[in-house]
Amino acid sequence: MTLAAAPRSVLAADGSVNFGKYAGPLTQIDWRGLAAPHQRSRLWQHFHHKHWQYVALATDDIFCGIAIVDVGWTNTAFAYAFDRRAQRMLASFSRDGLPGLSATLNTHPADGAASSFRFLNNRIDYRHLAASETYQLTLQCGDFAIDASFDARTAAPFLSAIGPVQGGNVHATVKSAGLPLRGSVQIKGREFALDGGIASFDHSNGFLARETAWRWASAHNLELGFNLQAGYFGDNENALWLDGQLISLGAAHFEFDAKQPLLPWHIYTEDGLLDLQFQPEGCRSENKNLLIAASRYLQPIGTFSGWVKAGKDAPRRPIANLVGVTEDHFSRW
Repeated sequence: MTLAAAPRSVLAADGSVNFGKYAGPLTQIDWRGLAAPHQRSRLWQHFHHKHWQYVALATDDIFCGIAIVDVGWTNTAFAYAFDRRAQRMLASFSRDGLPGLSATLNTHPADGAASSFRFLNNRIDYRHLAASETYQLTLQCGDFAIDASFDARTAAPFLSAIGPVQGGNVHATVKSAGLPLRGSVQIKGREFALDGGIASFDHSNGFLARETAWRWASAHNLELGFNLQAGYFGDNENALWLDGQLISLGAAHFEFDAKQPLLPWHIYTEDGLLDLQFQPEGCRSENKNLLIAASRYLQPIGTFSGWVKAGKDAPRRPIANLVGVTEDHFSRW
């Protein structure tokens, strides 16, 4: 299915929502002016507004996941580095911030994007550099440091999705295709080169339910990639990148053992365009219980093998050992 070009904003001039799945990035995700029937009180919106920036950096040697999250009444950030050859976690940072102070995320998901997290001597900075059409990520959290840049000039179209959410209100997201990566990661005096690797990002912003759950999978190289979600956002953000094309995918199914997440996963879409096995190499997990809030987060890192198709009658395109992540996540927020 060919996707229409993304609108500039999530809202039309009359405050109605530009629901749909689009090719190209939204210029802005700004919910001010949201009209009925989706309009809610300012207080309701404050406690249900969830906004995050996630970045993945992948090479043959290392995988890093970095996120800045504003949940309305508080904020948090995490970052980790996983050694793919030794199959062990090299560094892991997680910190809840001060409401309204530690985390900053602007309304631009791609061009003009800027997000940061500050707490004591820990800092994460992410931004789009318009002059060079690149994205820059810098991190300094103790003896864990990242200096990375990724180039969007030759990238396949980004995915934008705007839709209703289960038990919540409305939500929007922009996902990148695979982007050429440069830079380095330093951990306790040891350095890992990122040159020749692949970066991807996820910018999401909307009003979610008090209890929200999802399963997610994402992996990219420069020729193909995919984003899959099952849960609160339905199939709104399910897509395949193949040789520069952005292809809409249907509902995704995740078959795995939640008690043993390092066993293989089977992931497929109902439209018959994707069927993959995921072999975990390791996992980042975190459980929080803050009485009024809770989070159960599981993100295995590993490789995908199987096949994808550009259309119903197209030939199968094999996938082998494509590095990426899956996720099983529940939040009461």
